[in-house]
Amino acid sequence: MSFDGQTTSSSPAKSLTMREFLASDHAIALELWLRTPEVGLSDADSYSAISAFLDRNSGLSFTAWDDNELVGTILCGHDGRRGLIHHLVVSPLMRRRGLGRALVSASLAALRAQGIAKCHLLVFADNAKGRAFWRGIGATPRDELTLYSCETGA
Repeated sequence: MSFDGQTTSSSPAKSLTMREFLASDHAIALELWLRTPEVGLSDADSYSAISAFLDRNSGLSFTAWDDNELVGTILCGHDGRRGLIHHLVVSPLMRRRGLGRALVSASLAALRAQGIAKCHLLVFADNAKGRAFWRGIGATPRDELTLYSCETGA
């Protein structure tokens, strides 16, 4: 697997590629997210919202492809201080092959290149596989914090 459309045959898949997440990937990414029960979707996942997110956070989000099939996504952005990962999703048939780790590594490297030293992520409390994945790659749960959300009225 490699970046920027180059491929490798080190995987049992025909040809895995990773590249930057483009706004034009939204429709097919949304299909993958809708098929993934661990993902929560909202109005913030509309084409216009994702397109604006990608514009503001250029070069931080990635997609993974098996030939012409989308098999993984990661949305990543930052506020100038901390990164935040959304929608790390790997197709169930492609899990446990290092693809999730590769997507995370790509986003963390892109954050590091922009001087961002720490990245947060959100995982649903009942997503045991997701929590295990993040612990397995060295992420630390922040039990001393509680997430709150406020509506802006927009």
